[in-house]
Amino acid sequence: MTASGTGAVFGMRFTLLDRIDAHQPGKFLRGCKFLALGEEYLADHFPSFPVMPGVLMLQALTEAGAWLWRSTSGFEHSVIVLREAKNVKYGTFLQPGRRMDVAVDWVKADGNSVTFKGKGSDDEGAATISATFVLHGYNLAERGPAGAAADERLLNHWKSRWALLTSELTRTET
Repeated sequence: MTASGTGAVFGMRFTLLDRIDAHQPGKFLRGCKFLALGEEYLADHFPSFPVMPGVLMLQALTEAGAWLWRSTSGFEHSVIVLREAKNVKYGTFLQPGRRMDVAVDWVKADGNSVTFKGKGSDDEGAATISATFVLHGYNLAERGPAGAAADERLLNHWKSRWALLTSELTRTET
């Protein structure tokens, strides 16, 4: 989670949600991903016909669900992971230069797990993905005493990232 001695927080290598456009805690979140030709993974998927990999479309839904959960719970969990994905259906390819609109809806909470329904569509409204998925949340402090400090760093990271994604950055006067 952190680089030894640096305090840097590591997470998913690719950030797949570029903006959160609307959200209502406990209900829904809407955001988007802008696919640029410079995305590292497009070099291999596929060189002559670059498209966003389906697993990364699913990851975009997962990220949106995690953000909805964080906003609903007041950032209760430092770690939120995909527990289960069901009824995953892929639609049209998403090519560079296009936008994928992401929509997730809260279905139900069960302890430290939440079920969501999500869908993605391109900037012309064509479906790219739909799925029902379950996320599981926990804190590293539950796994040992050293986890509390890591939890604090992660939660600060997530709160800063939320401010960027939602344009809720506050300006400080100098």
